[in-house]
Amino acid sequence: MTDMTRIDWDDAFSNGSYIEGAEAYVDHWASKAAAFRASHPLAKLDVPYGAGDRQRLDLFLPEAPPKGLAVFVHGGYWLKFDKLWWSHLAGGALSRGWAVALPSYNLAPKARISDITKDVGAAICKAASLVHGPIHLSGHSAGGHLVSRMACETGPLPQDVQDRLKRVVSISGLHHLEPLMLTDMNADLRLDGDEARAESAALLDPVSGVETICWVGAQERPEFLRQNRLLEERWSRKGATISAVYDPGKHHFNVINGLADPDSALTRAFVG
Repeated sequence: MTDMTRIDWDDAFSNGSYIEGAEAYVDHWASKAAAFRASHPLAKLDVPYGAGDRQRLDLFLPEAPPKGLAVFVHGGYWLKFDKLWWSHLAGGALSRGWAVALPSYNLAPKARISDITKDVGAAICKAASLVHGPIHLSGHSAGGHLVSRMACETGPLPQDVQDRLKRVVSISGLHHLEPLMLTDMNADLRLDGDEARAESAALLDPVSGVETICWVGAQERPEFLRQNRLLEERWSRKGATISAVYDPGKHHFNVINGLADPDSALTRAFVG
C-alpha cells in the first residue's frame, strides 16, 4: 500500500504549474463568458436558491421548449471562482435544445465541502422547479466532485429530483478526498477524515438509474487520471452504469472547451 505521507500532494494537485500559458486562461474564460451572457439577453440571471449572496444561479433557455435541464458546476478547489467565468460552456447543450443552469455556491473557508454539496443540491432543485424533463449534470474538477456526489445514495437531492437525474458527466473530477488533507489547501478546506470519506464519491454507493461518465484529459496530472479510474472501478463493481474517457491531447484547463461546441464529443456525452 502506498504511504500517502511520502507523496508531495501539493504538487500532485497543481495543474497550472504544468500547463504552458496557464496564467492566461482565467482572463480568457471571463471574456468568453461575458460575451456569451451579452449575446443571450433573455437569460434568467442571479436566480436565488438560498439566502446567501453566492447562492445564485444563471439559467439559459433555448428558443423552443427545453428537452430537459443541463447543469454545469464550476471548479476551483471549492476555494474560488463563481458562475460568471463559465457562461460560454452552456453553449453546446443550449444549442442542442436544453436549458442550462450554472450555479455559484459558497466557498471555503466560509463553507466546508459538505456545506457546498448541500448548496449544489439546492441549486439543482431550484433549477428543476423551473425546467421540466430529465436532468443531466456536468462539472469540472471540484465541480466534477460535486456532480458525482449528487449521484450517491447519500446525496442531497430529494427523491422527486433524483428520479429525474439521468446522466452525470464528471470532468476531471475529484472523487477521493483523503489526499487533500495532506495539502496546504486544507488550511482552508478544513477536511478531517470523517468528512473526507463522507464526501468521496468513490467510497460511496451510487444511486441506480443514472449513467455516469468520468471524463479526463489524457495529458492531466497523474492524480487526476487516478481519480478518474478509481470512480469507474469502484462504481462499476457496485453495478453502476459508468464509463471513462481519457480525452487525447487535453489538459486540465482545456478539457472543458468542448462544452461550448454543440458538435463536440463532450457535449454529445453531456446531453446526447
